[in-house]
Amino acid sequence: MNETSHPDNEITAKITRRIAELGDWRGAMLGHIRALILQADPEMREEWKWEKPKSPGIPVWSHDGIICTGETYKQVVKLTFARGAALPDPAKLFNSSLEGNVRRAIDLHEGAAIDEAAFQQLIRAAIDANRAALAERKSKKK
Repeated sequence: MNETSHPDNEITAKITRRIAELGDWRGAMLGHIRALILQADPEMREEWKWEKPKSPGIPVWSHDGIICTGETYKQVVKLTFARGAALPDPAKLFNSSLEGNVRRAIDLHEGAAIDEAAFQQLIRAAIDANRAALAERKSKKK
């Protein structure tokens, strides 16, 4: 479960390769979502985590902690937000993992459209939640 030790440009290249390897609507969707995430926060860090012999790993976007992961399955691109249960979601983008106490996910199926402005607002809210949690941890250490 450790992040790889590759420099950021190698991780970015790995994510780009993964998108290209998919070669179908899932790659196009993941590429589009990636662009929206990076537009929402130019300081976003791309990571590649959970690579194992039977799993190629998954892209992760972080800012002061994990914002979301971008998993691809046969029928869905799943964006899991680490602190999703604590985030405001007025546009009701979360449509999966709704029963959890911490995470929430957005499942995107072939042909799905996403409210780009609401999605980017959700990204920024996740960053704010991570910053608040980081500040709380720091204040408890004092």
